[in-house]
Amino acid sequence: MNSLKIIVCIKQVPANSDVKIDYKKGTLIRDGILTEVNPFDMYAIEEAVRLKERYGAKITVISMGLPQAEDSLREALAMGCDSAILLTDRKFSGADTLATAYTLACGIKKIVTYDLVICGLKTTDGDTGQVGPGLAEELDIPYIGYVRKIIILKDSIICLERSLDDCYEIVEFPLPAVITVTKEANEPRYPSFKRRLIAKKASILVWTEDDLRSDRKRLGIDGSPTRVIKIFPPPLQGKGELIKGHPNMQAKRLIQKLKEIKII
Repeated sequence: MNSLKIIVCIKQVPANSDVKIDYKKGTLIRDGILTEVNPFDMYAIEEAVRLKERYGAKITVISMGLPQAEDSLREALAMGCDSAILLTDRKFSGADTLATAYTLACGIKKIVTYDLVICGLKTTDGDTGQVGPGLAEELDIPYIGYVRKIIILKDSIICLERSLDDCYEIVEFPLPAVITVTKEANEPRYPSFKRRLIAKKASILVWTEDDLRSDRKRLGIDGSPTRVIKIFPPPLQGKGELIKGHPNMQAKRLIQKLKEIKII
């Protein structure tokens, strides 16, 4: 097929669980925290680069987020992506998965020509797995999730293997399409020092709401039908008890404890 065009959608997420919460808004406070590329998106980037090596392709990586999300885009460039776009605007803030999918779709439509959109299975800060299928719906193209292996891509037809609950399924369908990949798909590469230097100097295209042909009512918190009513850290669990002694005595003591708390 002619010059395969791939788009990879990524997100910048907190690098650890030590984050602050805005209890009034029900959102994470993302300013001033250590961040990284969403780990699941690393598999999407790697899969795109492998397709580039197999078939030849141009890879555009796109992200919606704060200006500092440029760091994650540069990581993707260092891994082998060719160009990067950041969608950033205060009007995008507070977006749920529906508004996020819509905003990303607006950015992709502005790119105009593409064959395959690759996303990570889910994000570590949201864990919903909804943006990939939502994106396909907004773009009105096929969606296949839980992809573990791309078998072949030929004549605008892609054949891949996806994971189901108790088996694997081989699916063949026409492009363009959106897929989400699992950890089984590959092992993300570590960029060389030279590629990191090149990525550091690379130009990143920045688009705001004014650059997109979008419905403002569908952006950010205004375009988000879901609302976080309350957010709080999980309560601390009580201390555990170590039961010592002969196995028979341990078993009897354990049964007694379970009865006391009415589990059995």
